[in-house]
Amino acid sequence: MVDIKNKIKRIAIFTGNRAEYGLQIPILRAIDDNPNLEYYLIVSGAHLDPSFGSTVEEIERDGFTIHEKVDIGSGGSDLISTSEIIGTAVIKLTKIIKKSKPDIFLVYADRYESFAAAIASSQTNTITAHVEGGDLTEGGALDDNVRHAMTKLSHLHYVTNSDSYNRVLSMGEEEWRTHLVGYPAIDLIDNQEYIKPDDINKHIDLNLSKPIILFTQHSVTNKFTEAKKQLIESLSAIERVSREREIQCIFTYPNNDAGGIEIYNIIQEHTKNINNTFIRQSLGRELYWGILNLNLNSKTKVICMGNSSSGIKETATFKCPTINIGTRQSGRLRGDNIIDTDYDREEIYKAINYCIDDIDFLKVCRDSENPYGLGGAGYKIAESLSNIECDDKLLTKKMTI
Repeated sequence: MVDIKNKIKRIAIFTGNRAEYGLQIPILRAIDDNPNLEYYLIVSGAHLDPSFGSTVEEIERDGFTIHEKVDIGSGGSDLISTSEIIGTAVIKLTKIIKKSKPDIFLVYADRYESFAAAIASSQTNTITAHVEGGDLTEGGALDDNVRHAMTKLSHLHYVTNSDSYNRVLSMGEEEWRTHLVGYPAIDLIDNQEYIKPDDINKHIDLNLSKPIILFTQHSVTNKFTEAKKQLIESLSAIERVSREREIQCIFTYPNNDAGGIEIYNIIQEHTKNINNTFIRQSLGRELYWGILNLNLNSKTKVICMGNSSSGIKETATFKCPTINIGTRQSGRLRGDNIIDTDYDREEIYKAINYCIDDIDFLKVCRDSENPYGLGGAGYKIAESLSNIECDDKLLTKKMTI
């Protein structure tokens, strides 16, 4: 007879996007270190697309075993293709679940690829664990809808902050299923797993005595046809600043969402008019954080700019001034280092200069605290997964309201 209590739990982990993977690393490590757990890593989506940097190679360099590579196609054209990709992913992931028989399937955040994974997992009666539920982004992206739907599909919730914890409970989820663990990326940042200042120029030739803009702007999903118009406002502001003062600007590619391909093409064309420009498909977390970390050196000024969630959730740890453009991150919990602007070149232009010159705001940034910075998230999640009983109680959800 098999001793169920001593059985090693298989935790399937799905990743379909570069940003999501960087946040899953502490979880993968903690699961790998836990004698009661083993991970089964499924890599898909933009990771497999050369147009978005083939970031599957980053996963391989990190030393994780990839058990499945699932080609579901790439988004970036319109919402019809996004919906088709979700359907394809559900079918392919269902077959993998049938084959691999995970005890628990872990999904992350609010990407449409992860939504497909949550559908496949929950509808095969597989225990589904969701990380980073309960957040708000009210600015026109489909993220909120997807994120909250994933919460209702899932059996376990690992949230990053107290606001999100309370929001998940207010959605009728049982308290014993819901765990406040913090933001996993903080684990890596606390470990200083980023490139140090002396080694930055081995990767990108920056002048550390001149201001650096680190720019990432994604489309707003349900307004993806406006992506070009929105981006041009940002690029025009940067171009004007570059004519007036010596700055350096690092552009990274957007996600593979609807509208992403157009942003990719615009960056290639319009940055020709901006001095000291660097374009990268993906910086990777170590270089990205390493550049943000330069801001802690009083001789270097770094500005994070765009509408990425990393600009909201990670930059406060580096005391980095951040310009959040447009509506994509509206409603998201943030530190005091964030300036919000509309899609308006004049407003963005003023914000850039403000972040470089305003001594009082720079002091506010230095004093800012990261509201996501609990630390130890990976360990907390692995311990919870290790100790939870995979039984009918866990599979049978009840509404509390």
